[in-house]
Amino acid sequence: MSEINHPVLPTKTIVIATLAALTLGGLLLVVAVLPAEYGIDPTGIGKSIGFSKLYQPAAKPTTATVPGVALPAVKLLKIEDGGSEPEVVRPEEANHPAPEKQYAEREDSVQVSLRAGKGLEYKVKMLKHGRLKYEWATDHGIVYSDFHGDVKQANPPKHIYYESYAIANVNNMIGNVLVPYEGRHGWYFKNITTNDLTVSIRMKGQYELEH
Repeated sequence: MSEINHPVLPTKTIVIATLAALTLGGLLLVVAVLPAEYGIDPTGIGKSIGFSKLYQPAAKPTTATVPGVALPAVKLLKIEDGGSEPEVVRPEEANHPAPEKQYAEREDSVQVSLRAGKGLEYKVKMLKHGRLKYEWATDHGIVYSDFHGDVKQANPPKHIYYESYAIANVNNMIGNVLVPYEGRHGWYFKNITTNDLTVSIRMKGQYELEH
């Protein structure tokens, strides 16, 4: 069997080929890879060729995070979670006409302290078609919030009829509501974290504080 003799390239040719490959690779890195993958275009060639358009920066978080505080797993909220149970009848008082004069405009700021895992309500008195603008935020962590209104009734039953205006698991919310009937309107907050927290509420509108 005859031996096959492979041609041996001169050392100079190998060196030149290696340098050419490294140069081409570096050129592709600067002109294509850096502009497209990292948004870095030191020569400006990436922009002129179009590689810079391929760069998509990472999205920045839109909500504040709290170091050392783990966000709990929360239930997916649905329409059925809002308001009183279907068997609770909407009372006749909800259909009463709006008064000619609303409560005087006022503005208040209050703080509600919530123990870990506990909930409570904060409400104000409002007349039908009264307006309320509000904002609230926690000092850390998120809460379950049900913003709703109870109908004022002369003889309230055991199960009060109420309508939910907004329900969420969040740490901050703003809104504006025209209430549909006279009664108590406000929030049920539940602290769903393992740490105590405070909810700061700012209100502006036609209402009276409960005493």
